[in-house]
Amino acid sequence: MAAAWLSGLAAPGAVAAPFLGVLWLISGTTGPWGAAATAAAGGEELLKCEDLKVGQYICKDPKINDATQEPVNCTNYTAHVPCFPAPNITCKDFSGNETHFTGNEIGFLKPISCRNVNGYSYKVAVALSLFLGWLGADRFYLGYPALGRETVTREVKGFTEFRVFGLFCDIFVVIIFVLWIGKLLRD
Repeated sequence: MAAAWLSGLAAPGAVAAPFLGVLWLISGTTGPWGAAATAAAGGEELLKCEDLKVGQYICKDPKINDATQEPVNCTNYTAHVPCFPAPNITCKDFSGNETHFTGNEIGFLKPISCRNVNGYSYKVAVALSLFLGWLGADRFYLGYPALGRETVTREVKGFTEFRVFGLFCDIFVVIIFVLWIGKLLRD
């Protein structure tokens, strides 16, 4: 076997070193940081900061509203969190300016999904639903008056047709809820 290497074939180490050098060069210019490095060197158009790859930036956690348990400033089912490109990254910020970041500047705002709650309290909505849901109070509170009226209409119609059954169901739900609250307070 050793004679085969001596008869004219190159040793594995001699072939591997140049090959690894070429691979390193290719990955250095096309890898996750290669595009930003090439752009910084003036080789091509700069990336937008929002197009950076994961690991080239860090985003802050969104501020959460205690009452709604949703991110603050949620509009159209989207909230935005500030993201900071890593130090020594050069990209176009949200105004289109070429910026060399130190890690302390906001490069872009990342959109995250959220529910539009319009400032309504989750706890109040649940309490209204449990205690006054048969009157549609939770629907009125959340800004759905048509659904609230429909709930009241259905309940009144059901109460007049099935007075005993509807009343029994409402009383049963209240009793179960009171027992559940009592169990929670004991624990």
